[in-house]
Amino acid sequence: MSSTASLGYGAPTCFNNVHHTKKQQAMRNSFLSNKHNSVRVMKGWRGRHGNTNNTSKRVGIVQCRGLGDFIGGDLIKFDLGRWLSDVEEHKALAIYPPHEGGYEGRYLSRLKRQGYYFLDLTARGLGDPETTLTKIHPVCPPHVGKQPIARWYFPPEVDYRLEALPPNAKGLVVWIIEAKVLSKAELQFLALLPTLRPNVRVIAECGNWRKFMWKPLKEIAGLTTSEEA
Repeated sequence: MSSTASLGYGAPTCFNNVHHTKKQQAMRNSFLSNKHNSVRVMKGWRGRHGNTNNTSKRVGIVQCRGLGDFIGGDLIKFDLGRWLSDVEEHKALAIYPPHEGGYEGRYLSRLKRQGYYFLDLTARGLGDPETTLTKIHPVCPPHVGKQPIARWYFPPEVDYRLEALPPNAKGLVVWIIEAKVLSKAELQFLALLPTLRPNVRVIAECGNWRKFMWKPLKEIAGLTTSEEA
């Protein structure tokens, strides 16, 4: 009776005192061998990777290791040289960053190191790009309901910041997010803005893709074909 109670509580000391059938003996041997193997595997894993409680790591999952796993995938951008040359050549680019975001910061930082200053705008509140960027434009602030509708006039966004650039600045980059909501006529003006203002570069986020990619904005706006670009 005591041995049965001990078996109910799972005490391993009673195994040697109980008569087992062949099937029970085989199950016991299988249990002990699996136990010793699992302990041996866990000890070997802890010896290489330290003591851990994550069971998914103990099974030894094989992962493909690359250079990006050791120094950061966002640090390896072999196309940064082509990015700088395309910005200088086309002067207006349509970019397609991944949906999760963050990758465009590497390309923005490289332009900043070259001496560019930035004007960050969103296309949803931009209004008419030509009026907002190059002309004196009115702005009507929201009123509570009892105040009269006022109209304030602001200087051109691009010209105002071009005048405020330091002497050692290389130029001004107009970075427009959510540019996919703009019409073709508005994109065409943005593509021609560097022609009107030679010190201006335009970067428009026109969509998303699996990896960071870009195209000339004139091609996206329909001003040139892919062969001419």
